[in-house]
Amino acid sequence: MNVVKRPPGLILDIDGAILRGDQVIPGTVETIAELRRRGHPVVFITNALESPTEQANRLTKAGIIVSEDEIITAPQILEEYLRQNLPDATIYVISDSPLPESLAKDFRLSENPDEIDAVIVSCDRNFNFRKLNIGYQALRLGARFFATNADRTCPIEGGEIPDAAAVIGALEGCSGRKVELVAGKPSAMIVDMVLEQLGLQTSDCLMVGDRLETDILMGVQAGMSTALVLTGVTQPEALIHSPVQPDFVLNSISEVSSLQTPS
Repeated sequence: MNVVKRPPGLILDIDGAILRGDQVIPGTVETIAELRRRGHPVVFITNALESPTEQANRLTKAGIIVSEDEIITAPQILEEYLRQNLPDATIYVISDSPLPESLAKDFRLSENPDEIDAVIVSCDRNFNFRKLNIGYQALRLGARFFATNADRTCPIEGGEIPDAAAVIGALEGCSGRKVELVAGKPSAMIVDMVLEQLGLQTSDCLMVGDRLETDILMGVQAGMSTALVLTGVTQPEALIHSPVQPDFVLNSISEVSSLQTPS
């Protein structure tokens, strides 16, 4: 009896591959609709701070109808890790909203270095010396050191802004400590959740994203096919000396539908 195999699963990065800010990249709406029509299971992943519900609303406003169950975020992965491994931890969060508010639902937050068990870092547009010093003092006293992501920059309309790596670097620089865990891309933790969501093996998936050091590296390490899109932070010349190489280089996500993906 012939076994009909499911179409390959598509793992789509959001910022830089689908959206820049809140502006949808041309051709994306039609392409995702066509891929869904062909029966491809799709999951959207992001290192951004917004919740799956907020990301779903963002995409829907751009014309891409998704449910929050199809979205996996780095904060979501980190929160689950903390619940499983440090359920009673007192934490200090250096981050934009909504991460501190979300973590406060399950953990005690503190700014007292003597009682902080873990320092949690992400993108913080209000980062200052006071926050740096609290984090430094807590790390000096032995607090754990975690981050949602380690992206250097975040693509926005018209350019890029510093991301979580700037905060991580400041704390690593003064404390001599290295961040212990980065929950988002390219972490294997996010791969595990993606595969559970899709119900597929890594060899049956295509990772599409705009960053060599996160999206493509994650796919390569997991054994997925990978496609780099040039609508985000990576420029073609970056490929010349990069140790991480995608299987495909695309001008935009609109070219995904023409690829010969795993079957």
